[in-house]
Amino acid sequence: MKKSSRIVAFILLVVLLFAGMGLTYKSVVKNVNLGLDLQGGFEVLYQVNPLQHGDKVGKDAVKATSKTLENRVNKLGVSEPKIQVEDNNRIRVQLAGVKNQSQARKMLSSQANLTIRDANDKVKLTGKDLKQGTAKQEFKQNTNQPAVTFKLKDSDKFKKVTEEISKKKENVMVVWLDYEKGDSYHKEKNKKDPKYVSAANVDKPINSDSVEISGGFNGEKGVQKAKQIADLLNAGSLPVDLKEIYSNSVGAQFGQDALDKTIFASMLGVAVIYLFMLGFYRLPGLVAVIALTTYIYLTLFAFNLISGVLTLPGLAALVLGVGMAVDANIIMYERIKDELKVGRTLKQAYKKANKSSFLTIVDANLTTVIAAAVLFFFGESSVKGFATMLLLGILMIFVTAVFLSRLLLSLLVSSNFFKKSFGLFGVSKKQIHDINEGVDVHDLKTPYEKWDFMKLAKPLLSLSVLIIIVGAIILFIFKLNLGIDFTSGTRVDFDAENKVSQNKVTQTLEDKNFKPDQISIGQNGKNVSVQFKKDLNKDQVAKIKDTVNDNFGNDPTVNTVSPVIGQELAKNAIMALIYAAIGIIIYISFRFEWRMGLSSVLALLHDAFMIVAVFSLFRLEVDITFIAAVLTIIGYSINDTIVTFDRVRENLHKVKVITKSEQIDDIVNRSIRQTMTRSINTVLTVVVVVIALLIFGASSIFTFSLALLIGLITGVFSSVFIAVPLWGIMKKRQLKKSDDHKLVVYKEKRSNDEKILV
Repeated sequence: MKKSSRIVAFILLVVLLFAGMGLTYKSVVKNVNLGLDLQGGFEVLYQVNPLQHGDKVGKDAVKATSKTLENRVNKLGVSEPKIQVEDNNRIRVQLAGVKNQSQARKMLSSQANLTIRDANDKVKLTGKDLKQGTAKQEFKQNTNQPAVTFKLKDSDKFKKVTEEISKKKENVMVVWLDYEKGDSYHKEKNKKDPKYVSAANVDKPINSDSVEISGGFNGEKGVQKAKQIADLLNAGSLPVDLKEIYSNSVGAQFGQDALDKTIFASMLGVAVIYLFMLGFYRLPGLVAVIALTTYIYLTLFAFNLISGVLTLPGLAALVLGVGMAVDANIIMYERIKDELKVGRTLKQAYKKANKSSFLTIVDANLTTVIAAAVLFFFGESSVKGFATMLLLGILMIFVTAVFLSRLLLSLLVSSNFFKKSFGLFGVSKKQIHDINEGVDVHDLKTPYEKWDFMKLAKPLLSLSVLIIIVGAIILFIFKLNLGIDFTSGTRVDFDAENKVSQNKVTQTLEDKNFKPDQISIGQNGKNVSVQFKKDLNKDQVAKIKDTVNDNFGNDPTVNTVSPVIGQELAKNAIMALIYAAIGIIIYISFRFEWRMGLSSVLALLHDAFMIVAVFSLFRLEVDITFIAAVLTIIGYSINDTIVTFDRVRENLHKVKVITKSEQIDDIVNRSIRQTMTRSINTVLTVVVVVIALLIFGASSIFTFSLALLIGLITGVFSSVFIAVPLWGIMKKRQLKKSDDHKLVVYKEKRSNDEKILV
């Protein structure tokens, strides 16, 4: 293939890529299934309990209940509802985009146990006597008032019941829905809004299978109530008692604002990354921009294929994935620059860099997969959405940042059009050695030659230990400011139309018999967060939503967590951290050696503890997304450590046998220096995105973004000043303990040429 033909192939491939994305991106974006936090709606987790004390709830009863709930949801007209049966007899219902949340919630949890009773509350007919699917909301012909009609299975039985009631002194046929022990017709009959549905006088026997419920359905709300009763009767009664143990209700406007803010922050962060890659890496940077754009498109496309639900943390994972994809490019581009500096041709440099960087990228990303997989299996709702997007993102990194990026770059390199344009690859003529000098990439000078990382290690390790001790004391004194996810209770978040004071919010809520335990208002005076130590029931949630909407102009987000769920989330969070650490140490020990695995996990624990200590000191609230942030940092931090350890392994190949501790110091120093530029560039690209999310993103992911920022900074510190130097210290100890004061670093495996680290 000629020079020009490869350039033409590059241009055609790029044009086809962008044309394909340009023509289809609208449908891809349109088909993204937005979560509750981005479009409003509610999620509720029910504990399925028996109706009668002492009874047991079997799997069939739970499945039947799930089916009944599905029938009721279908009556609401919600697009793509999600109803799933979980362990411990639980059912999770997610209704994104539902307009009347209070009505939906009431309809879902109503038992719909129809009973027809006399004035003394004795049961005469039940829902079992009803013909399934015959209930209708109609209008009475003479008065045009709303009514509910339904048919009975046995007209003779109905005739006997009405005949019996007509002979009584108080000849009233009372229709109840969800009659509870203690309810009474006589208690309710003088109330303006009685608990029973209707009470009609019966003067003579009725020889018909049709029943009409009328009266009490006044105005527009009356029509809605009549329709709701008809729908409930058709959907069937629940064979069990449903208890809400977790719920999250998000106002549509709140969700839309969160979506707009986070998209703006994401676009800003990605734009800065693009400018950085173009400015620092030039021609390869252009290839990276093309690959990164394709990465975003393909990740969303694949997310749609698996019918994923995009949540706020999921959107953050997509943008953070851009930072990870950038890292895969940076690892290779830094290798190309090193190979060019030792005097190799552009083709040779590309070929060597391509080979040496591939396994590094695989190792670095697989450790993040471990953290993401743990999040997926232990997380719920938005955390699971975050993990799904992170896992998909890692897969797409290999499709775009590895294969596509290399394909495009190989076309440019093999064209020979740029064979002397090293400046376009970020390398100046002054930096290039003659190939005949025999300079190795591992011998190249870096801007960090004056830094002796092993010498700095001991004081910095001592400083870290001191910080950890101080942090432990702070944690012991102040403890963590646990949010309702871990302690149970109710949290109400809303954006007021006008600035409000704490007194006004308190007074407004107390007027409606709500006594908040904590109120915090954002700097703009409009972002309000109210917390209750008690988990409010569905009626209280409906009331507080109406109160906030009427007084402050926007539908709020209401999150309730029962004590049972709070304890489970705390337990799962701890288990997730433990399993992630074990998984990572096993993988690193398998791929490298156990000392590298141990020092890596100690560095990770340092990072996690630093985040916890900062949140404890500044009394920042810890919620479930905080755990997602900590596990993400574990993935990112280990990613950075793996890249440096990979260079350590390469440098060890050059040494083979260690006889002096100075050799270990030299290997550690050289490895950190050689990867320092990559470490700084990678963390800067991710930090830019996180800062954009922190400043311009939705308030609901502020905690998540702040934890990420703290973790990214401590992660780079621990990779450079803790993990690798700690390995060096352990390796020196191994050297001293060896019988012949000699370490054979690599040895042959069986009879072939494969070598293993010892």
